[in-house]
Amino acid sequence: MDRLEHLEHLDKHLVDELAQVARETVRDELREQTRKQRRRATLYAASGAVALYAGAALALAVGLLLALALPDWAAALITAALLAAVAYALRGAARPHRPDGTHQPSAPGRTVGGTAPAAPPSGLGMPYPPMPPVAPGGASGATGAPGAGSPAPGGTGPAAPRQDEIDPEAPHDRS
Repeated sequence: MDRLEHLEHLDKHLVDELAQVARETVRDELREQTRKQRRRATLYAASGAVALYAGAALALAVGLLLALALPDWAAALITAALLAAVAYALRGAARPHRPDGTHQPSAPGRTVGGTAPAAPPSGLGMPYPPMPPVAPGGASGATGAPGAGSPAPGGTGPAAPRQDEIDPEAPHDRS
């Protein structure tokens, strides 16, 4: 019996050691992957910043070139229109297109810039929650805040104080 207990102890020790090695291995791999991804993200951010400055310099050069033949305000206006056209073309290139060349909506079943659908895409139930005929708390001008002017839970006991009846300077009794 003593030998079996000794083997169980060794077996448990071996499992614990194996789990520790596996955890360390996974942790090291994740650290390495994170380090590589962080470096890649930093390089992308830096390239984006440099590209922004390069685009600004190019826009300035186009504006100055146009200013040689046109008034300054006209050169600036033409440069802005060119930049807007390029931005619009890039936006269009970023959107997905169907194989037949038509534009695909951003989300299926969603009308962009139109009216809300009469029924939800699933076809079940009402599209929006119904509006109550009277505001919460009745027509007596209650705020609708939970517990404001309404009885305590269960409908018995005194009504909870309304928000305008609470004195912030009064001592607070938590008993």
